[in-house]
Parts: sequence; structure tokens; C-alpha cells
Amino acid sequence: MQTIWAETALLPTGWAANVLIEIDTTGRISRVRPDACAAGARVAMLLPAPVNVHSHAFQRAMAGLTETRGPNASDSFWTWRQLMFRFLGRLTPDHIEAITSFVQMEMLEAGYATNVEFHYLHHQPDGTPYDNIAEMSERVAAATQQSGIGLCLLPVHYEFGGCDKRDLAAGQIRFGNSLGRFVDLRDVAAATMKSLPIDGQIGAAPHSLRAVGIEDLKSYNAHFPTGPIHMHLAEQRAEVDEVQNHWGARPVEWALENMALDQRWCLIHCTQMTPDETTRLARSGAVVGLCPITESSLGDGIFDAVRWSGAGGSFAIGSDSNIRISLSEELRTLDYAQRLRDGTRAALATPSQSTGRRMYEEMLQGGAQAAARQTGRLEAGYWADMMALDMTSEHLWGREGDVVLDSWIFAGDDRLVCDVWSAGRHMVCGGEHVARAQIVTAFKLTIDALKDSL
Repeated sequence: MQTIWAETALLPTGWAANVLIEIDTTGRISRVRPDACAAGARVAMLLPAPVNVHSHAFQRAMAGLTETRGPNASDSFWTWRQLMFRFLGRLTPDHIEAITSFVQMEMLEAGYATNVEFHYLHHQPDGTPYDNIAEMSERVAAATQQSGIGLCLLPVHYEFGGCDKRDLAAGQIRFGNSLGRFVDLRDVAAATMKSLPIDGQIGAAPHSLRAVGIEDLKSYNAHFPTGPIHMHLAEQRAEVDEVQNHWGARPVEWALENMALDQRWCLIHCTQMTPDETTRLARSGAVVGLCPITESSLGDGIFDAVRWSGAGGSFAIGSDSNIRISLSEELRTLDYAQRLRDGTRAALATPSQSTGRRMYEEMLQGGAQAAARQTGRLEAGYWADMMALDMTSEHLWGREGDVVLDSWIFAGDDRLVCDVWSAGRHMVCGGEHVARAQIVTAFKLTIDALKDSL
């Protein structure tokens, strides 16, 4: 059993002083006692650690390599995607394992305790499955053994190149599976997850309305009756036009009418929604997975978080393309985009909660739901997913309560994260991952092997 004592901790009831947390041998919190005498490991400020709800780990290795303009004067998400396809043709299972370990290490150092990996790179470069159809999924799981992060693995179903069911392009061929082969792949991946710590989770992910057939999309809940289901939705204007032209409705409208969206679903991005779609989707109970840094990088648009939250919707935060892994910056970008669009300040604050406090607590709740993980609360029975902030830093000096969250998110950065536990595994100490040296060395060797890919 582990014991951690915090001068201040954020409990479900609010801020509390002198909090003693006891963690059992499975990695769950067994007891929480405010106003307790100091014992065990000691930290100044303890918070529940959130879920990173959306990641394509392999894209971290191409971060910073796509910031020049190509021959097309209207460079966009779609031209970036072509560069990504060219890059991933070089990736081997060994590369995927090394890159994923590095990404998960960075997530932990940023304060995330869980990685929801939206994993669609399944096959060999020519589209032939590996002898083990779930080879790449197993490499993601193997990376988790080294990083120690909590894993929710989402094998991705990707069958077509568009709503007209055209064949996959050369760059997409490594993703492709019929529904039947995808079910087989997911079953093998699920068996692999049994070798991980017991907090591991598996779900399923139809990639998007463009990549999966209508009838399969309509029956997803029946095919996968348990576990989380995630899908990209309404990310780009061209996507909206394609779905509307082929299926007679906008993406969110079509999904709401045909897919029985509920609390098990997490819809990623949703940056191209009308006000009515925003309100209706919020009322479905589904979580929206926001990735503000990536959405900014790719010019996706601005999610209407003000309207969404006002309609009772839940959101979670992910790092998506992993061009930069920074929890505080994701939240800051989310709120600043609302301010720039509407000409306001503190757009997501309420009369009773500051901007940082409200965003942080909504992210905790939404991430727990989207990952189907009992997390997001310092409470008995929950996984010991926890983060400590460095209160000796000049950026937090003299701060208390909600102002600590605001100062970290808006005036500091993730260097203020000093300790992180994932299901009781103390993986970040003094701001560094416990296996940083080995993980970085393997990542650098992988980058050397891939440096001429773009």
C-alpha cells in the first residue's frame, strides 16, 4: 500500500487541506482523509490527473516537418494528410513501439495519466496484414509496459476512401479492413490487453463517416455492445460537403439520426457544427473530444465550447497529431479561441468557478466517461490517477485554490507538473519520467532511421 499526503488537494467536494491518500495494491484509492497528519510521500498540491482522449502516436515523429507551404497555394488539412501518408509508409513495428513509448512519456510528464490511442496503422506498407494481424496494436501495448501510462486502446475500422465507397488510396492502404477482418483484429488486440495491468481498457473506433459504410455505422452499437466507441466527426468543411452530397445530410445531423449516439460515444473535433447541431449533440450524452492545438495547426475551425457547455455537453481533451504535447496549452488554446471568436474574456468561467477550474473539472469528467475509466476524482474506489504541481515555482508562489489552476494554465506551462501517478504507478518524479533516458535514446534512433522520409 502507498500513502501520499498533500498540503492541498482537489477533492470532489472542493479544495481540502492536509489530505492523506491511501492506495491499495491494485492501484486504486482505498481511502481519502482530509485534515490528517502528514505521513508517507508528501506533495504540496495534488490534483486528479486527466485522460488524453485522442492520440495518433506515430505522428509525433513528424512534428515540425510540415510547416513549409507546398506547391498548392491553398495548403490545408488535406495537403498535410498527403505528407502524413508518405511518412507512415516507412514505419515498422519497432518504430511504432519506440515512438509510442516516447509519446506516452511526454503525456505523463504533461500531467496525463491515461492515453486513449486511436490506432489505425495496422498493416504492412502494401496493405498485407502482418502474420499477427494485431502486431501494431501489440506494439502500442508493449510501449505502455515501458511508459507505465494507463492505456485505452481503440483499434480503428477504416475501409473506404470516401462516402462513395471508393478504394483506399496508396497512403491509406495500411489502415484498411472490412468489418469482419476488423472484428478479428480487435479480438486479438483485446487478448493482448490482458497482459497489461488491470486498468487497461479496449474499445472500438469507426474512423469517420467517410471511411466506414452506412450499414456498418448504423449497427456499431450492436457489433460492439461494451466499451467506448470513438469517431472523428465534422472536422473539415470538405468532409461536411462530401457527406451532405452523398448521404443527404450534414455529418452531425446524419450521425444523430442514424447511429444511436449515447454515453459510450466520443466524437472527435466537431469543429464544423451549426448551433442547432451543437445543442442536439450535447443532449445525446456523447462526449466531444477536443484537440485544440492540432485543430489550430490544421486549420480545422473553432469548436463552440460556450454553446456546448451551456447545453450540458461534456468534453475531453486530446493531443491528436502530437505536434506538441502540453496539457496546459490545450486548455489555454481552447479558451483563447472562444475569446478571439466572441470578443470576450474568461469565456468558460462561471459565477462560481474560474475558467481554469471549470475547464479542468469538465475535462476530468468527460475524459473518464470517454475512456470508460473510473478516474478523474480523488475518491475511494477510483484509480489513483494523480498529478502534483510544483508550488515552489515562482509562477505558483503565493497562489491558492482555483487561482493555482488559472496560473498554471494561463501563466505557466507543464514544467510545473512535478509528479504523476497512473493507477498508483509513480511514473513522473521531480518533473521527469522514471525511464526518460532509455525512452529518449530509442526515440532518437528511430528518428535517425526516418529522417529522410519527408
